[in-house]
Amino acid sequence: MNIANLVTMSRVLLVPVIVLVYYSSLPASHLIAAALFTVASISDWLDGYLARKLNQTSDFGAFLDPVADKLLVVMALVLLTANYPSPWFVIPTAIIIAREVFVSALREWMASRNLRDMVAVGYIGKVKTTVQMIAIIVLLAYSAIWPVWVMQLGYLLLYVSAGLSLWSMVVYLKKALPVLR
Repeated sequence: MNIANLVTMSRVLLVPVIVLVYYSSLPASHLIAAALFTVASISDWLDGYLARKLNQTSDFGAFLDPVADKLLVVMALVLLTANYPSPWFVIPTAIIIAREVFVSALREWMASRNLRDMVAVGYIGKVKTTVQMIAIIVLLAYSAIWPVWVMQLGYLLLYVSAGLSLWSMVVYLKKALPVLR
């Protein structure tokens, strides 16, 4: 266990904490949950940075990092679906979750053929993740006492994230297509 892996583990451990805080009766529980989600999102960048900077890359870290990311994002989207039960929220959420499952399975399949690097995270995937995290932070923090445009911004970012999710999935699929044939 190294410092980068501990940061990744902390992200996994924050998942149930965010849920508990979000549903608690604490004053500003949604803001606190959004702040915790922000910390967890930043830790996604931090663990990779530390692993490279301290030369602490590991097979365990390479496995756990994407799992922690998926747990965090899927949990938050499911949590928010309970708060925003409209099809206008559920549709982009379903697209994002389906893409995460598909790309994870594709990467696993490619790794089983020693070709994981062909579907390594690319620029579009990183932009998608950034937009997705900001959308989730905005929607977790939103309160009915805030101007409605804040919620609309969260929705817009969620739709942009869903579009980027589809785009990045197509990019990964095109890279893997020669092997899939």
